[in-house]
Amino acid sequence: MLVAKAYVGHREEESVADRLAAAESVSVVLSDTERRRSRVRTETVGGRDLGIVVARDLADGDVLEADDGTLVVVELAAVEALVLDVAGEVSPTAALELGHAVGNKHWDLAVRDGEVLLPVADSKARMEAAVAEHLPDVPTRYERVPPTTFDDGGADHSHGDKGGHSHADHGHSHAGEGRHGHGDHSHGDGHTHSHSHGGDGHTHSRDGEDHDHGVRTIDGGDP
Repeated sequence: MLVAKAYVGHREEESVADRLAAAESVSVVLSDTERRRSRVRTETVGGRDLGIVVARDLADGDVLEADDGTLVVVELAAVEALVLDVAGEVSPTAALELGHAVGNKHWDLAVRDGEVLLPVADSKARMEAAVAEHLPDVPTRYERVPPTTFDDGGADHSHGDKGGHSHADHGHSHAGEGRHGHGDHSHGDGHTHSHSHGGDGHTHSRDGEDHDHGVRTIDGGDP
């Protein structure tokens, strides 16, 4: 079995592209859950047993090196998202109410050029009903998108040595399937409930009834 323990870089980096051109390489498709795990046992696209032991979130196009020198190119399986077309007239109140509801359900959210994207985290019927409660006239559709759409950097998520956001230094945690970890839950007599979503300012506090939700923005779009 191949075991990949070394992170090489991203395939778009010149030095990594040169190594890929000169060495044997294989590809592996990871789910959104697998790309966040420090240890994964899976198969390459060609059916070869593969173990991945890398303590970092992986992105589409990341390259690892196996113990025998084989390079492993990571591809990510797309996730299905509910897309809301909010480019038309949407009242600020309705938008805030939807954001509040999405936050309470712990659904992830991204904004892209007049559209709001929600990864399918529940049944489609329940998600559509939740949206319709606040934005009944907004056109919707489904689209398959990269799971990194809902990461801290969205579509601009870059790769370490390229001068952007490093996967090794995210500084946020991950719980279950959600893109952004939900930690620091305390349910004693004082009942506090705080979440940290990277740097997006998302906080919950039951004691003071404060409820603040940051919004993930893709390609510089305005929330």
